[in-house]
Amino acid sequence: MKNAFSLLLVISAFASANVVAGGSPEIGFQLLLNKAYLPADLDQDVFDALWTVWPEPLKSKAEQASTAQRREMAMERYGLLPHPNDPSRSMQYVVGSSGNWTMSCLACHQGQVAGTVVPGVPNTNYALETFTEEVRLVKIAQGKSFGHMDIGSLLLPLGTTSGTTNAVIFGVALMHHRDAALNIISRSPRFDLTHHDMDAPPWWHYRKRKTLYADGFAPQGSRMLMQFLLVRENGPEKFVEWESDFEHVEAWLESLQPPKWSGEIDDSLAGKGELIFMEHCGCCHGEYGESDEYPESVVPIDEIGTDRVRFDALTNKERSALNDSWFGHFGRDAVSIGSRQRPLGYVAPPLDGVWASAPYFHNGSVPTLWHVLHRESRPSVWRRTPAGYDTQKVGLEIEERSVSWFAEAVSDGMPSAQRRQYFDTSKLGKSAKGHSYPDALTHLEKTAVLEYLKTL
Repeated sequence: MKNAFSLLLVISAFASANVVAGGSPEIGFQLLLNKAYLPADLDQDVFDALWTVWPEPLKSKAEQASTAQRREMAMERYGLLPHPNDPSRSMQYVVGSSGNWTMSCLACHQGQVAGTVVPGVPNTNYALETFTEEVRLVKIAQGKSFGHMDIGSLLLPLGTTSGTTNAVIFGVALMHHRDAALNIISRSPRFDLTHHDMDAPPWWHYRKRKTLYADGFAPQGSRMLMQFLLVRENGPEKFVEWESDFEHVEAWLESLQPPKWSGEIDDSLAGKGELIFMEHCGCCHGEYGESDEYPESVVPIDEIGTDRVRFDALTNKERSALNDSWFGHFGRDAVSIGSRQRPLGYVAPPLDGVWASAPYFHNGSVPTLWHVLHRESRPSVWRRTPAGYDTQKVGLEIEERSVSWFAEAVSDGMPSAQRRQYFDTSKLGKSAKGHSYPDALTHLEKTAVLEYLKTL
C-alpha cells in the first residue's frame, strides 16, 4: 500500500500545525493505533488460517503463497491497511503482544485513495460482515470460543455492502442496555430496529462542524466519540478512566487537514466553476478560500430528496437518550445545538477534500462527483475496484451493472462475500435519488463546478 509507512510523518506534521487545548494529536493517533478499548475479535492463528475458508481459485492461490503473502491477501480481501510500523499487521486492529486482534475506530475511519493512505479518509473497502463471517468459520474449525462480534452479528447485520456499515443501529442497540450514567441494564434485544448502511464521513470535517452525524442531532465532544465502546465488558468506570484518552483522539481529529488534489487543474475553468458554485451551492455547503465559512445548514428531508431511511430509523426519543446521557454531559452539551436535537433533515456537509471522500451521500450510494452532478446517470448497481480512482469523473473507479443482471446473479447463487462487493441502489436505505439541485445547471456549468471541486 503506497505511502502507508509515511503516515506517521504526515500525522506529526498536522499535529505540529494544529495543537488543540486539552489534548495531543500525536498521542491521540498513537492511542488509536496501539491501545485496545474492546475485547479481542480474533487471534493471529485465526487470521493466518482465514484463507482456508476462501472460495476457489483464491484458496488455491493462497495455499501456494507464503505466510506474509497470505496476510497481504487477507488484508486486501477485508479492506485492511498495513500498520505503519509493521506491514504484517493491520492499522485498523490493535494487535497485542499475545497476538490478539482488537478492532479500533480506524477500522471504519481510516482508508486509502488510489492506493495511498490519506489520514482521516473513510475506509470504503472495509468488508466487516465478510470478515466476521469468515473469522467465525475458522473459529469453529479451530474449536475456539466466539467473541462479541461473532455473536452480535448473528442478531444485528453489520453491513450489506463492503465499505458501509449499520453504524447508527449499532449505537441504538448498545444504548438500549444502558441507563443515562452508562450502568448496564439487563433487557431483551430489540427486534424492531430499521437496519440500514451508512458511509463514514471524512474525519477532517470534524474541525468545521459543531455536530455529529448526517442529521446533526448530537453535539461534538470527546465523550460522544466513545459511544461505540459500549460492550458489556466496559462498565461506567472504564469510560471515566478513558475520557482523557479521547481528548487526545479528538485533538487528532481537530488536527486533520483535507488532502490536496495532486493532478492537473484547469484554473480558468475552475474559476468559472467557483462563481457557479457560490451562486447555486455555497448557501448550504459554505464558502472556501479566504473567507472559508461553513453554515452547517440542515436541509429539510423532503427538499433534499435523498434516501430518508436513515432519517426515519432514529426516533427523537433515541436521539434525546444519547444527548441526555453521560456522553452528552447529561444534556448540558445539547444546549449548544438547540433544536438540532430534533432535526428536520440532513446536514449539508463541508466539501473540503471532497474529491477524496467518495462515495457520496450519507449512504455512500453515488460513486463519483460527476454522478452527483448528473443525477440521471447515477448507476443502479455498481462495484468499485480495490484501489482504482476515476480522475475524469472524480471518485471511485467502478463497474456498472443492471438491477436485473444483479438479481439474476444472486438467484444463481452468487456467494455472499461477492454480493457485498456490489452496491444495489434498489435496496432499503440505499437509494441514490435526490439532491436534484445540479439539474438547474447546463452541461458546461456542471463541468466547471466539477473542476472547481478539485481545488477544495
